[in-house]
Amino acid sequence: MNKQELESGTSTLKTIVMMPFLLVKWFSLGFFFTMWFFISFVVTTIYSFIKYGILGVAFTCYLFFKAIWVILSFPFRPFFKSSRKTARAVKKDAKKIKKAKALEEKERKREQEKQEKIRIAEERKKKKQRENDSYVNENAKREKKTFGDRINDALLSIGKIPKNFVGNIKKRWSNLSFVKNAKNKRDINRQALLINFEGEDAKKSDKKLMYEYEGKNAEGKVVKGYFEAFSKVEVHSFLLSEGFEVYSIKTNKIIQLLHSNAGGSSGKVKTKDLIFFLTQLSTYIKAGIPLVEALRILSKQFKNKTYQRIFRAMIYDLTMGESFSSALEKQGTAFPRLLINMVKASEMTGELPEALDDMSDYYTETERTRKQMISALMYPSIVFVVAVAVTTFILLYVVPKFVEIYKTMDESAIPSFTRLVLNISNFLQTYFIWIFIGVIIFILIMKYLYSNVKVIRTMLQWFAMHVPVFKHVIIYNEVTMFTKTFSSLLAHNVFITDSMEVLNKITNNEIYKMLILDTITNLAKGEKISEAFKDHWAFPLPAYEMIVTGEKTGQLAEMMAKVSSYYQDLHANAVSRIKSFLEPVLIISLTVVVGFIVLAVVIPMFNMYSQIQTGV
Repeated sequence: MNKQELESGTSTLKTIVMMPFLLVKWFSLGFFFTMWFFISFVVTTIYSFIKYGILGVAFTCYLFFKAIWVILSFPFRPFFKSSRKTARAVKKDAKKIKKAKALEEKERKREQEKQEKIRIAEERKKKKQRENDSYVNENAKREKKTFGDRINDALLSIGKIPKNFVGNIKKRWSNLSFVKNAKNKRDINRQALLINFEGEDAKKSDKKLMYEYEGKNAEGKVVKGYFEAFSKVEVHSFLLSEGFEVYSIKTNKIIQLLHSNAGGSSGKVKTKDLIFFLTQLSTYIKAGIPLVEALRILSKQFKNKTYQRIFRAMIYDLTMGESFSSALEKQGTAFPRLLINMVKASEMTGELPEALDDMSDYYTETERTRKQMISALMYPSIVFVVAVAVTTFILLYVVPKFVEIYKTMDESAIPSFTRLVLNISNFLQTYFIWIFIGVIIFILIMKYLYSNVKVIRTMLQWFAMHVPVFKHVIIYNEVTMFTKTFSSLLAHNVFITDSMEVLNKITNNEIYKMLILDTITNLAKGEKISEAFKDHWAFPLPAYEMIVTGEKTGQLAEMMAKVSSYYQDLHANAVSRIKSFLEPVLIISLTVVVGFIVLAVVIPMFNMYSQIQTGV
């Protein structure tokens, strides 16, 4: 073998080795950008079609009704000539006044621009003086957006398209002249509602009913909404206290059926919004603002209609004499059970602002832990999805192209692993739809069983807590949440038995629910808390020893806080280890799978080429 043939063989081997990496790289980029431009094109086309279709229909209807109005009003036009002349004269006077105001506005703007230029010149002088006296860090660099941030921004902009589309349609519709005219007529004909405070309107029902009201709010907008109360008088009084001018209040079976969950209990407050709510409410109360007024201010700061209904229902309950914890509890699943119990305990001790601050810190830390988990698993999940997509695409569309070529070869000349790849490709082509449907059905069944069957949920959680890489993440997270919550409850003088009941309700892990139930049973027998956690595989030994120490010294809350802080750091380290472990494993697995498929396709081609050369 001469030097030239050796170099040729080396280059061919390099090409074969690099082929999986290049194929994965360029296929991933090509697939991403192709799907990106395709989705953008489809969304833009659908948006434009709906937009101009609706505008066309609306304009056609407008012209049709205008023509009917001209035809019907033609015989009566002589009677309106004098009023038209008056209207024209008024219109001319209005135009003159408008022009005069416009000239005044222009003069005012010119004066403002002059003042602004003078101010900017003075600021520049001051800035130059400060720059001469200040230190400039030449090594500082402007932070640029990463490719992931740009993709995230693009996806957010695509998600906002439907909302912007609906908003533009509503805005254009409300600006049409006949719509404005009809709205003005309705406003003129509206009158304030008169309530009979001693008749049918004042009768209270046994349970809250859903009422539909219409009125003008403090900002001058006519709004329509729904509110739960025991009587029509209560709805009217509450709306008047909120600054409404009430036009109508009614209820019927249809309203009860369609809007029975509109009172605020159907929605759950998100964790980030709950943190903001607790922080702001604590600040307002410390500033001396009454609780009801603080809730009114907060309801204006949230644009979410569900949140506004929740705050309105809470304000109503507070004005009816309910406690703050009771008002929170009546909102159903909107607020966590832990928060309700903490507020209930703080109402007894008079430390509501401190309890709100502690709960804000608690939910901030839990949200930070949740985001760490999501960020750690985001990249491996994307790599896994891309790996499955690339492998499926190759088996469905690339491998079948070589089947016709292999038919001309002797079957014994085809390697066994090549036949395996061809059989898998043929199986996927034949049963791909059924496999896809089967996978979806399997996922739905497992999700249903996990949510509704306690035995299945316990078995899956037990299995997950024994997987070598992931078990520490789950156990450390559960220990952190348990000890942090237990510490907060004890610090706010909640009884241990009540604390255990709260812990049992907020945890989703069946293993820890069993531990908590064992603790409640031990307390009922007069035994110590630590007995339930002794020698248990799901509760680490250092945490158990800290519970024992806290029981002996009477400082259980402080010990639980230290355990929580310690295991929170361990949980963060375990999450980072999982991320650093999964990334190379998935990338190597993707490379091995794609490389195996490519080699299975390419090696028979080389065999066939060598046979041809031998035959020649």
